[in-house]
Amino acid sequence: MSDSRQPLAEQMRPQTLDEVIGQSHLLGEGELLRRIVKNGEPVSLILWGPPGTGKTTLARIIAREVKAEFIELSAVTSGKKDVEQVIGHARQNWNLGLRTILFVDEIHRFNKAQQDAFLPHVESGLITLIGATTENPSFEVIMPLLSRSRVLVLQRLTKDEIISVLKRALKVLKKSKQVSPKALDYLAELSDGDARVALGNLELALSFNEKVTPEVVKAAAQKRLPGYDKKGDSHYDVISAFIKSLRGSDATAATYYLARMIDAGEDPKFIARRMVIFASEDIGLAGNGALSLAIATFEAVERVGLPEAKYNLFHCAIALARSQKSREITDLMYSAFELARKYPNSPVPLHLRNAPTKLMKDLGYNRDYKWQAGFKHDKGFLPEEIKDVV
Repeated sequence: MSDSRQPLAEQMRPQTLDEVIGQSHLLGEGELLRRIVKNGEPVSLILWGPPGTGKTTLARIIAREVKAEFIELSAVTSGKKDVEQVIGHARQNWNLGLRTILFVDEIHRFNKAQQDAFLPHVESGLITLIGATTENPSFEVIMPLLSRSRVLVLQRLTKDEIISVLKRALKVLKKSKQVSPKALDYLAELSDGDARVALGNLELALSFNEKVTPEVVKAAAQKRLPGYDKKGDSHYDVISAFIKSLRGSDATAATYYLARMIDAGEDPKFIARRMVIFASEDIGLAGNGALSLAIATFEAVERVGLPEAKYNLFHCAIALARSQKSREITDLMYSAFELARKYPNSPVPLHLRNAPTKLMKDLGYNRDYKWQAGFKHDKGFLPEEIKDVV
């Protein structure tokens, strides 16, 4: 903590569990991480949470407390050779009676084959693996590795927790009086629960060598970038919230999420496609014009493009939100699939079969069927075994 050449976030990195602010659901008395440290027995973990919530910090503390060597790899910059070197070093530790904790940052960036390489060494106990990821491990980490690890979910720090982090840093720096309470509040708000961002903005604001006010913080932080990855969890969370807002007829919420997606650089055709689906899935027969509008919006996005196509996207979103909703098409569709899967081979009734030859007609194919609108055959239209299904 004393090396002033390090970034402030690194200087303030907690060294013990008691110094960690936040994550009380994991660090409280009797909670899992507290038990692991207390027992002195490392466990393979997948730490899943947003940036700046303490994944690397917790991994380092665990290694220190259980007296294991801590080796850190980044899945972004490391390859097969790096992993092999770590495994070789872990074998040397094993022969000396030492433990090895391998921390893999952004483990979701490793492909399946690379993740598979860890399995035998995790199973044998040669290494204890702690992976950190900002993405849902259910999709990004292979199932065999998940089954051999505990997945722990880290939460964004609350505004009050971020303020506590900042106050502790100011106390260490002996600059508590240099930052106004409103500036602290603003720093916490801008951080979006990311302690690293908050400390980075504080460090830059302090470097101006003047009283830190909200205006100074604004100048230091510049524009807060949207926390949105077009291939990550936020991508799916925001589009999910958008669709649910449309379904709930909340135009304000729908347009808010739509604006977030556009600002973050989401593909406008992706948004338009989802609205085309929504028009049939959630509005359907309650508003037959909804599908035409959604398709027209998709075509407009293709032909016009952003930024002008924003008008088309907002037009469609507001109209869909305000439209009457009906799940009748969706319910009927799933009922039909259920029936078809339950009776996949039921013979088509003879009177509905095509009869291109005289033999087929003589056998009863197409018998008594009339080519007229609304014609109802006495024997109905379903196979015999399900003819009474409604």
